[in-house]
Amino acid sequence: MVEPEKLQKYSLFGGLLPDQIKQILPHMTDEFYNAGEDVIVEGTPNDRIWFIMEGRIAVIKNNITLCELDEGNTFGEMEVLDIMPSVATIKAITPTRTISMSNRGLREIHKSDLQSFSLIVMNLARDLSRRLRHMDEQAVQDTSRNVYDGSKI
Repeated sequence: MVEPEKLQKYSLFGGLLPDQIKQILPHMTDEFYNAGEDVIVEGTPNDRIWFIMEGRIAVIKNNITLCELDEGNTFGEMEVLDIMPSVATIKAITPTRTISMSNRGLREIHKSDLQSFSLIVMNLARDLSRRLRHMDEQAVQDTSRNVYDGSKI
């Protein structure tokens, strides 16, 4: 399994001590995907947040690659919170090792260690807020490139 110190570099575990992470590890699943293998398929249920331990994945929506993520990144955060189908396909580009935590695992952490649960949920909210802020900035940049400047008539 994963050493607690390795997980401390993931923002979701920010503020947690190694002993707290050790208590969380039993609620996580270690998995391996070959290059070209789907981790998640767009439109299917997903109740996990995934942590890339090794390798590289592509985030694909409607057959368009939105981005690539590698070691130290996470995905699946939205589905853990809103319990809706996956919004994108996640495909391993290279041999990829992940660990994941399900909604059930989060609930178990809530029952056993409210302080760790609170830090994880706060960190999750911060991560999603940063992503939303980035997407807002990107949308503004894309819009400003397409705005018609009527002064050039």
